[in-house]
Amino acid sequence: MSRVGKYPVSIPSGVEISVVEGLLKAKGKNGEQEVPLSDYVSVEVADNVVTVTPINQTKKARQHWGMTRALINNAVVGASEGFTKRLEVNGVGYRAQVQGSTLKLQLGFSHDVNFPIPSDVKIAIEGDRGNVIAVSGADKQRVGQIASNIRGYRPPEPYKGKGLRYTDETILRKEGKKK
Repeated sequence: MSRVGKYPVSIPSGVEISVVEGLLKAKGKNGEQEVPLSDYVSVEVADNVVTVTPINQTKKARQHWGMTRALINNAVVGASEGFTKRLEVNGVGYRAQVQGSTLKLQLGFSHDVNFPIPSDVKIAIEGDRGNVIAVSGADKQRVGQIASNIRGYRPPEPYKGKGLRYTDETILRKEGKKK
């Protein structure tokens, strides 16, 4: 039995759910999210709760059960609250700033890195020193992918910890050379 799939997804106020032709649509204040539904599971919406049940007990149906429930939950949370990933900029002279629809990063290269901000995601600079990049949007996968792309320009290095890292990420530090 799926540990994830057996729990129903509660629908918060302000979110409308509709199931049409193999698509579940969640519409809320942050926009509309669509989840493609598999043929191996059935989805029912009743009393502000979405329940997912497998059609039969095959391995494929059990795999799709938990995955579909998780995708529906992410769509509901994304439509109502949204998702945010935060990146911290560490290093002497390392800076980030938003100029129009471009994220301008100074990461110790001979040139600035200009990252075009997609239209479905918001990027803001936070923190007391302006060293935290907040990537937020309604689609969890998209927010995580864009945060990963930004982090890929200068991942944190293990000796001094310089680079871009997630705020909840821990870097295993190494000891330098000894004489």
